[in-house]
Amino acid sequence: MSRLITVAIHTYQRALALRTQLEQEGISVVLNNVNLEKPDFTAGVRVRINECDLPLALRIIENSELYTVDASNNKGARSHVILVPVDFSENSYKACVVAFNLAHRLHASIHLLYSYIDPYIAGNVQFTDSLTYEIGETGARQQMIRNAEMLMDNFAERIRNAIKSGAFPSVKFTRSVVEGVPEDAIVEFARIEPPYLIVMGTRGTDKKDKELIGSVTAEVLDEGRFTVLTVPEPTSVETSLAPANVLFFSNLDQNDILAMDVLYRTFGDSGCNVTIVHAPKRKSFSDASSGKALTRLSEYCRTNFKNYHFESVPLSRNVDADEFSRLQSKYSFDMIVVPNRRRNAFSRLFNPGLAHKILFRTDIPMLVIPV
Repeated sequence: MSRLITVAIHTYQRALALRTQLEQEGISVVLNNVNLEKPDFTAGVRVRINECDLPLALRIIENSELYTVDASNNKGARSHVILVPVDFSENSYKACVVAFNLAHRLHASIHLLYSYIDPYIAGNVQFTDSLTYEIGETGARQQMIRNAEMLMDNFAERIRNAIKSGAFPSVKFTRSVVEGVPEDAIVEFARIEPPYLIVMGTRGTDKKDKELIGSVTAEVLDEGRFTVLTVPEPTSVETSLAPANVLFFSNLDQNDILAMDVLYRTFGDSGCNVTIVHAPKRKSFSDASSGKALTRLSEYCRTNFKNYHFESVPLSRNVDADEFSRLQSKYSFDMIVVPNRRRNAFSRLFNPGLAHKILFRTDIPMLVIPV
């Protein structure tokens, strides 16, 4: 049996609410009074769980809005859907290959999302007292909507045929066509119906240079609210994505456990080698303390994520292009995991996050996890 550990100390009412929330996700909870000598005097209530349940419990506590039970919803569960934005290209189809296989393994469903931009609204809006439409423009707009629906129908039919032939696993999927800028449409859909995962096909690095800050995937990553799996165009995917060597960027805090738990739940059915690296952001964080923290993190991961093999690599400087190339040539990573924090608009523009930088530097699939 796993030993009991304390995850929080709350008032009695808050402790009861947290216990209900954790137990609804399958976690056993024990409540103990902090003041054991005088239990009648309530100084607080300890919320204790089994140590093996710590990653999931931390994720629930840190993202309580995703796990809060809506009284109006009888099911009381969040959406277990994998969202796949598509543009009907071959790279979108490759993203679907990965998404459908993941959905089959995770017992999830798929939602295909396509967004289009109305050129008449986007290009002809003027700052006047009234907005007028011409009959020709209205007809053209209706035709554009019909074309978008037809493209989605054809893409969905292609997926159905792949399921019939056995190329895709049998997974329930839905689709929608919306009007709007692609990155805004994806973020808005994910806010309303938070998905388990967003799978996005991306261009190769030779084409990403031309996109600069206009990449749809980069804009979604910068939101920092959703778990995103990128599938670069050059990635060789025949049936599924099964990483064997993973590069995990650590922040040396409890968010690393949350991110590792997401990786394990998504790709934990087959063993792989995980290399944990940390580049100190300030000189006051010495190499010695960094190495000790990485060692403790690796030991915890070995105990709780038994299908994986862990190795820690402390770095003395930030991961630039040369350092990344050195790591890649030594370990041959086939997936990168980045715990990602949300940044404000100013920071995104002048100091983009690590996930944003890596997206434009490599053609390796990347799992970006909000923390």
